[in-house]
Amino acid sequence: MAKNETQTKEEEFIDSVKDSLDDAEKLLREAADATGDKAAELRERAMTSLRRTREALYDTQDALMARGRRAARATDDYVHDNPWQAIGVAGLTGLLVGMLISRR
Repeated sequence: MAKNETQTKEEEFIDSVKDSLDDAEKLLREAADATGDKAAELRERAMTSLRRTREALYDTQDALMARGRRAARATDDYVHDNPWQAIGVAGLTGLLVGMLISRR
């Protein structure tokens, strides 16, 4: 997935969650002022909006976990295919981190 496409999907998701939470908040405020059947209907609509938001969050969590597993698998495959390069990169990273820590 391209970086711009991922960023666009993230922005769309964030906008969707914000809109859904704004709708739920508005409906709950209206329900607080209403009575009887209207209040029950507004509360139910707010709860539906919150459930929809929760489902979107769970779907996003699942997608992120799947991407993380794919990245971990790709890293594992790379390390198994190129062990000496992986050792070199790890050693160089350790050296750089050590130098940065010792400068403080």
